[in-house]
Amino acid sequence: MRKPPGIVYAVDEVPPFGVVVLSALQQVGLMSINLIYIILVMREVGATPELTASVMSISLLVLALGAVLQALPRGPIGSGFLCQPVPTAVYLVPSLIAAKAGGLSLVFGMTVFAGLVEVALSRALFKLRPLFPPEIAGLVVALIGLATGAVAIRTILGVGASIASGPSDAVVAVAALGTMIVLNVWTRGGLRLACVLIGMIVGYGVTALLGGFRHAEWETMVAMHWMTFPHLDYVGWAFDASLVIPFGVAAVAATLKVIGNVTTCQKLNDADWVRADMTSISRGVLADGLTTAVAGAVCTTGVSSATMCVGLASATGVTSRQVAYAVGAVLAVLAFFPQLGVVLSVIPRAVAGSALLFAATFIFVNGLEIMTSRLLDARRTFVIGLSFMCGLAIDFFPGAFAQFPGWVQPVLVSSIVLGPVMALVLNGIFRLGVRKTQKMVVEPTRVDPAAIEAYMETSGAEWGARRDVIDRASFNLSQSVEVIVESCDPQGPLEIEATFDEFNLDLRVSYVGPPLALPERRPTNEEIMESEDGQRRLAGFMLRRHADRIAATHRAGRSTILFHFDH
Repeated sequence: MRKPPGIVYAVDEVPPFGVVVLSALQQVGLMSINLIYIILVMREVGATPELTASVMSISLLVLALGAVLQALPRGPIGSGFLCQPVPTAVYLVPSLIAAKAGGLSLVFGMTVFAGLVEVALSRALFKLRPLFPPEIAGLVVALIGLATGAVAIRTILGVGASIASGPSDAVVAVAALGTMIVLNVWTRGGLRLACVLIGMIVGYGVTALLGGFRHAEWETMVAMHWMTFPHLDYVGWAFDASLVIPFGVAAVAATLKVIGNVTTCQKLNDADWVRADMTSISRGVLADGLTTAVAGAVCTTGVSSATMCVGLASATGVTSRQVAYAVGAVLAVLAFFPQLGVVLSVIPRAVAGSALLFAATFIFVNGLEIMTSRLLDARRTFVIGLSFMCGLAIDFFPGAFAQFPGWVQPVLVSSIVLGPVMALVLNGIFRLGVRKTQKMVVEPTRVDPAAIEAYMETSGAEWGARRDVIDRASFNLSQSVEVIVESCDPQGPLEIEATFDEFNLDLRVSYVGPPLALPERRPTNEEIMESEDGQRRLAGFMLRRHADRIAATHRAGRSTILFHFDH
């Protein structure tokens, strides 16, 4: 992999110790925002503060394990990247349904089931690869970016909160977000690398100066023991077949999140990135599924890879997996110090919203870049456009979907569930009738370069091929037709056949006539100037240079040239 210019410490690099610690602390600070999902589930069952604190501590240990598993560079488990899990909205609604129907034991039992579903999907990703093209992974990332941004803005504005936001919240948000942006854009070195952590500290400080912390929060912090050991005296598991669909859908959505996040990590760390590495993705989904299954087994809620943390890594330029190991260590320590956990859980909403909004901007742009890395025809445009619009409708008009049947409600949880699921369904439908082989006939007396270019452009868009590969193939095809017509005197039309799969693009040009010379050595300037044969040899040499592999055959008077392009 070649490190992109915007990355300071890539995935395989070892940053200085101070950089690792600072990066881990701000990653943990951003992750802490999602602890609210655990609190919401515990409130649904009327859990005591002591039970909630115990579940929170165990959750931190699970997240520590998940961060390390996901970052493992070798072996069957782990994508090898910094994209640790967090409690997620994907499992929130199914968990609330389970909590209401059967209490915590049903939540934990169905969480184990969801994790096992994700594990099973990880083993089948290679066979299911046609259903998960890069544009759908990019769609997932972009939708998560938008959803994260929407949550951030609602959090800052206090939408739906018991206490509305006031001028002091606006001041805190401007101070925190402004600090993050200024340090990220106009500074270098340690200040840029720790921009989110510094911004959050500034937000905490401004909140304290403005009297934004409630007295009850200070009392809760003081009343907590300095150090406790998590306990499992509330252990229990249950299974309900009626919840298979909601938790199964959540597992699929979590899988899509991991695919999008790992794809983003691959792209962030490789300036020459061209396609998703399904081996790394499969291992990442396996790590995510195992972490969720363990979460249910030790009695806490489901987790999934944190897109916002990937966005933070992109913003700071620190994507080293060493940070993931440090994140695991910090979370493991926090699990035994409940007072520190309280500090994270009472994060001012203006500070939390600012950190989320900062990360959401990078998440959204990364999603757009992944989506537009491929050519898009009408089919793929409809897949992305319709899924995108329908997903946003959930966030814009949540009440409009309340009358839908109960069995479909799990899909209507949020845009990050409906959008990807709809994209998968539409992609399966629109794949029908897609031809992997396209043919064209060119008359030697009527060679139209524009028609040849349109043929390649249309075919590439239908396949969803990379633009750079289609551009190279189009150039080679136009040049080869021109040289064959001028120098080989073909008897009859030239037959062109283009065959594509996700890894290869093959162009075959067949005609009746003498073979075209394709020398491996460039002819000398004297050879080029002295004869037409030298010019033809130069043209053949250039055709060889623009393809990854080339082969020529001549049988029974018919010549065939094969141009192969790696995709």
